Amino acid sequence: MWELVKAGGWPMLPLLLLGVLALAIVLERFWSLRRNEVLPPGLGQEVRNWAARGKLDASHIESLRANSPLGALLAAALEARNRPRDQIRERIEDTGRHLVHRMGRFLNALGTIASAGPLLGLLGTVVGMIQMFMGILDHGVGDVNQLAGGIGKALVCTATGMIVAIPALMFHRHFRSRIDGYVIEMEQEASALLDSLDGRAAVLATNAAPVASRPAATAKV
Repeated sequence: MWELVKAGGWPMLPLLLLGVLALAIVLERFWSLRRNEVLPPGLGQEVRNWAARGKLDASHIESLRANSPLGALLAAALEARNRPRDQIRERIEDTGRHLVHRMGRFLNALGTIASAGPLLGLLGTVVGMIQMFMGILDHGVGDVNQLAGGIGKALVCTATGMIVAIPALMFHRHFRSRIDGYVIEMEQEASALLDSLDGRAAVLATNAAPVASRPAATAKV
């Protein structure tokens, strides 16, 4: 293995660094994008129960915001609960954009590695081929087997670039797809919370109507 690395020349160094960086990003994203970390089970129903019971004080909302990305989205909706529904949706969408950006952390770097890997590998191969042909100009063709071995060693960089780029591209697409799925589920939970808040507001309005009509009835008597 070390002989292959030496055969690839100096372009192998950035390729190996990119490989290590890609591995670190993949492991970090797998840990950060765990389902229980982004969408804690039962959190949406628990928040709807808060809304139904009127437990919407500042401490509850702050603890909800620090809980998870889903909690931060629902906390944004609860903070704007007294505004019209379209304004609450605007607040949810604005918060959602920030959360998507946070969940997609390092994915641009992973995509860059997937694109740069083959190019660096090709560069290393071209550099190796140039050095080999310069040697032919200086010393002649010489042994054909040695020439074939030199070409094989020059292609090591191209193979290494592919080995780095292909997994990086696959994991980049995988994490993007996972985030898109999370966003859809978060939107569903936010819509369910809005419906719950609208239902509670309707109940409060219905209960307040008889109370408001009592003085008038008393006046007639």
